[in-house]
Amino acid sequence: MISGQKLVNLMKSSKICINCIKSIQTNCIYDNSPLNGIRILDLTRIVAGPYCTMILSDLGAEVIKIERPGTGDEARKWGPPFIRDTPEACYFVSVNRNKKSVCVDLKSPKGKDIIYKLAEKSDVFVENYVPGKLDELGLGYEELKKIAPSLIYCSITGYGPRGPYRNKPGYDVIAASVGGLLHITGPKNGEPVKVGVAVTDLATGLYAHGAIMAALIKRSRTGKGQKIDCNLLSTQIASLINIGSNYLNAEKEASRLGTAHESIVPYEAFPTKDGYFTIGAGADLHFKEFCRKIGHPELSDNKKYLTNMLRVKHREELISFLRSVLVTKTNKEWGKIFEDVSFPCGPINSLKEAFDDPHVKAIGLVESVAHPVAGVIKVVGPPVLYSDGGNCVRSSPPTLGQHTDEVLTDILGFSDDEVSNLRKERVIH
Repeated sequence: MISGQKLVNLMKSSKICINCIKSIQTNCIYDNSPLNGIRILDLTRIVAGPYCTMILSDLGAEVIKIERPGTGDEARKWGPPFIRDTPEACYFVSVNRNKKSVCVDLKSPKGKDIIYKLAEKSDVFVENYVPGKLDELGLGYEELKKIAPSLIYCSITGYGPRGPYRNKPGYDVIAASVGGLLHITGPKNGEPVKVGVAVTDLATGLYAHGAIMAALIKRSRTGKGQKIDCNLLSTQIASLINIGSNYLNAEKEASRLGTAHESIVPYEAFPTKDGYFTIGAGADLHFKEFCRKIGHPELSDNKKYLTNMLRVKHREELISFLRSVLVTKTNKEWGKIFEDVSFPCGPINSLKEAFDDPHVKAIGLVESVAHPVAGVIKVVGPPVLYSDGGNCVRSSPPTLGQHTDEVLTDILGFSDDEVSNLRKERVIH
């Protein structure tokens, strides 16, 4: 834990006011964390795997991030932007808080021996290598199961361990392409569009996190570990939900509709005088209220718009009229008019507007934490609240190899001389 005075000094050097800081020192009770005492050996990089282990680390698990000496996680280089004048990439920072970084050469016999020893002392092993790669290195599930039979081993891959694509590398946008997401994303009659963030990666990380939690519960009853396989393509297809069901059960091919919903009207973003405002008034009572608020109560009495089914049928005509009305006022003006309505609605915000939103500020979602190189950095804290606490930001994303010596000495009991020799032999960094 960083000292109070050092935190103050970092705040000053980073030109961030003390009153703006939500200090992790006073907002996190580690002993009360749901996963306190659980150790995770994390051999993941990029997004899906690190996002999964970050969620578990927020819940109190000790996450030991194993990185390649010299380069580390590829996301460390994914910039600009970097934080101020440092080599710390904003990309890496977004999914790696609360972790310890240890640099080990997995190809060296002594490096593998370090992983074996850590696996013996860990509860969970998470990796996202191409299937078979860690088996070649002697670090696959069958090998580690012999050493640690209670270990939960989670593999996150592009396509899973079976099927003709099993050995292909997997990236979010490729899984989103093959899995149908890009086919349904974009403007009507326009080109397919990539979602603004790596949602397939994030969803896979969430599936993996839930699977690991379930495996931990089962192990508490049986004492046995197991292997978990999560992959981007299966996650993406599972995430098609109603669109996938429409095809499977009604043979209805999907199409791009921009922000609109194929089964609900009105349910989309409308141009305003200075931006876009999204309206979700699919329920009949909501539609009546919406019509009153925009000054056209007669619309809800029109026989063509009495039910959502009819509004979907007459979508083009209705949406065209609503666009002509909503474009006459600004987002702020519509926000005031819709302030107390029962139907869901809201402006399309820029990132500045999103982070400046009074509700986002009021719930303290953005937290500040002291980083050993970049000074004070900001992170989006856990979005889930527990009444019994323990889900929180405890430490900043680690610098490359920051905790190598600490982990080897404190967890594995290596002497200072042993650590020094391993460094000379380039086994660790």
